[in-house]
Amino acid sequence: METSSKSSRWSEHTLRRRVNFYELDSAGIVHFSTFFRYMEEAEHALWRAAGLTIATPGEEFGFPRLAVACQFHAPLHFEDEFEVWVRVVAISRRTMSYAFLLTRGETRIASGSATIACVFSPEYEKKRVSVPASRGSGLRDATPCSARRSSFGPCG
Repeated sequence: METSSKSSRWSEHTLRRRVNFYELDSAGIVHFSTFFRYMEEAEHALWRAAGLTIATPGEEFGFPRLAVACQFHAPLHFEDEFEVWVRVVAISRRTMSYAFLLTRGETRIASGSATIACVFSPEYEKKRVSVPASRGSGLRDATPCSARRSSFGPCG
């Protein structure tokens, strides 16, 4: 887990995890769709580390995905221990973009990205709005990239 020495706002986080049996496909490796869950878990862990939550009960703001991508580099198997690293690569008034890297030791398992939008959704109407200050205040984009991950993905 890392914070910037210049600010108390968070830009990246590492989630440590173990593969559960129910996450496997019939070939005995983690099912491709599960990687998106891993990335979302890391995103929510980043928000919690920053003292925030992405979903407050009763609040009419939400953060649906506008785009997601994942590239697979090596398989994960039952009980493998791995890390999901998430970095905020861009924040605009209405959206936030992340880069992800999943590793098992020194082995690169997958890399990915996601962009979320802030929406106001009273009842069933959804309208894109600016991220409330109470939500974005604890996060920042990670410009420039940290040296240890500089070869990874889009950095902002």
